[in-house]
Amino acid sequence: MYKKIVQMNNSFIQNEHQRRKYLMEERQRRNRFMGWVLILIMLLFILPTYNLTQSYQQLLERRQQLADLKKQYQELSDEKDKESNLATKLKDETYAAKYLRAKYYYSKSWEEVYTIPDLLPR
Repeated sequence: MYKKIVQMNNSFIQNEHQRRKYLMEERQRRNRFMGWVLILIMLLFILPTYNLTQSYQQLLERRQQLADLKKQYQELSDEKDKESNLATKLKDETYAAKYLRAKYYYSKSWEEVYTIPDLLPR
């Protein structure tokens, strides 16, 4: 039932084998070249991507620094306002006397001072 098939080995078959072998080698060279081109393109995209992510990270850090500096500026300006307000109030002699008595326990020789917490004049 089964018949053996014998391949002919004439010049046409040999030429066809040679042509197929040449085409396979050519395809392999083309694939190898395309592989190198693909690797080169990937390398060309990696460096800008790395730089972009690094720049984005710096941007986030700078935004955080800006927010911190704004907060610090607000705190310092509030503190400056309080200090200038206190300086203005201390120009009044009666307030200055009350402040000295409360803050530094200053008293005259015939007075006794009793301290009550959180009762400093503001």
